[in-house]
Amino acid sequence: MTTPRAIGAVELSSVGVGYRVEDAMLKAATVDLLIARTICSGKYLVIVGGGVSQVQSSLQAGLAAASDSVIDHLLIPNVHESVFPALGQSVVLGKDYAGALGVVETFSGTSALAAADAAAKAARVTLFRIHVAMALGGKGLILMTGGVADVRAGVQAAAEEVRNRGLLVSEVVIPRPSPELFSDYL
Repeated sequence: MTTPRAIGAVELSSVGVGYRVEDAMLKAATVDLLIARTICSGKYLVIVGGGVSQVQSSLQAGLAAASDSVIDHLLIPNVHESVFPALGQSVVLGKDYAGALGVVETFSGTSALAAADAAAKAARVTLFRIHVAMALGGKGLILMTGGVADVRAGVQAAAEEVRNRGLLVSEVVIPRPSPELFSDYL
């Protein structure tokens, strides 16, 4: 699979409708299925990637099949390449890594994707985790690291993106975090 240029997501309040939406999205266009699963609070999340027009067609079909079950959705036409490894939790930080820590928490898993993309485009940060809704009560969480100024800029951009959607829970910058905060990622 090549790295997609676009990403689309639909977060739904119904698991059954979620399966219908996933099916419609996959039949509507040639896209890569990145995530499709139940998430906390009995919701369903579908994330696809691919060419911009294909993802747009897939997303439109999914929304048409969703009835009144859509909680949140998004299309990012030119998604930052660092979003995919962080979403796949495949980012490895070096043992001597000691950058600032940035955290943005959202009320939806979908809005965490928008936040991560905004952070990566606004600053020289390393996105190392995008956690969408599992074991978070349906929330989203992004973690980033880098120099203090860059992490502040990344968190600010991410928080603004989510604040505009009305879904911001918290934004945190820790300039000199304890190395133990990164232990799960080393």
